[in-house]
Amino acid sequence: MASGRPELWVCHLGTLEYREALALQESVRAARQEGELPDVLLTLEHWPVYTRGRRSAVGELPMGEDWYRMQGIEIVETDRGGKVTYHGPGQLVGYPIVAIDDVVAYVRTLERALVAALAEEGIGARGRPEDGPDYTGVWVENRKIASIGVHVARGVTTHGFAVNVENDLQPFGWIVACGLEGVQMTSLIKETGRGAGQMRCFRRRAAFQVAEALGRRQRLVSLAALRARAGSTPAPAAVA
Repeated sequence: MASGRPELWVCHLGTLEYREALALQESVRAARQEGELPDVLLTLEHWPVYTRGRRSAVGELPMGEDWYRMQGIEIVETDRGGKVTYHGPGQLVGYPIVAIDDVVAYVRTLERALVAALAEEGIGARGRPEDGPDYTGVWVENRKIASIGVHVARGVTTHGFAVNVENDLQPFGWIVACGLEGVQMTSLIKETGRGAGQMRCFRRRAAFQVAEALGRRQRLVSLAALRARAGSTPAPAAVA
């Protein structure tokens, strides 16, 4: 029965600067590791930022970091898997902070959840595990609509997924997105032809499908309630 499933606390945060969200993730992860919180999903949007993962390489930012900063886009090094990607307003970012045993199985679970959420929007999407780790994420034919990159410490995840809903796709064209030369990015509104205003509905779909895929029961919580439970565990320093 659904009522017998463990909870996934879902907290909608609005739009946050990347480092602020990173510090919150680390605080929540520490509390989850100590058993002070159940599994948590943070959903949010970011102000414009390029994040570089552990597999990032020289040449992914061909214009030079100063040029990107002049466009108003911050650059942050992170400990997640994957390569460089872009986050900005209109893109749904999800940070599941959950206990797992198998990171590959977990990534496949996130892919399936996002495929299911997109199917509810009338978009036929798929994961591409057969094509190797460079193709992690969710694709519509050969167009990438969602990126996934995670980090696991003491059995608990941080980072997660980013789905292009109604964000500007141009910043992806200024980098070697996800380390894939010439990759074509797409979004929910580009695939459906709908106008802006899709975020709230899709955010709910995605949160529900992630909870279902993880075998959890959603419980919506406020940031204040989350901080109250996580606040007793100091957060490690944010990645500079």
